[in-house]
Amino acid sequence: MKKFILLMLASACVGAAAQTSTLYKCKGPDGRTIYTNNKGGLTNCEVIAQDKPVSTFAPPAQKPKQATPGDFPRVNGDQQKARDSDRRAILERELANEQKNLEEAKKELAEQENLILPEERIAGGGIQGGKREARIQGYRDKVQLHQRNIESLRRELANLK
Repeated sequence: MKKFILLMLASACVGAAAQTSTLYKCKGPDGRTIYTNNKGGLTNCEVIAQDKPVSTFAPPAQKPKQATPGDFPRVNGDQQKARDSDRRAILERELANEQKNLEEAKKELAEQENLILPEERIAGGGIQGGKREARIQGYRDKVQLHQRNIESLRRELANLK
């Protein structure tokens, strides 16, 4: 008996899931407009919304990959090694420049952090932290930029063969 009830419930759920709902605009017997999802015995009904079933669109077939044409220019191994070593040298030069720029940016930041401008002072000898922080933030951003550039260059060098 339990199996029969479970089977009936399962089939009811499947049947309900397969249906699409439709919304109708109908004229009732007294002439009023009625919106319903079940037309029943109503007349002059028109569909105003209908759920569409899930699309079964199939993606286009993939084209087979084509082999490289025979007349395509090729680079021999020695030439590629020379290009790779040139690239490594360029990246190492850029890394050295960025490290030098980082050190200069850190020096400028340290100087600015130790410097208190007259407009940053308040009565009684205190310091307005907001003005000072706003002025120093540009120097901190510069340091962070150089640090990110150095990290990127190191990653790029690590990816070389």
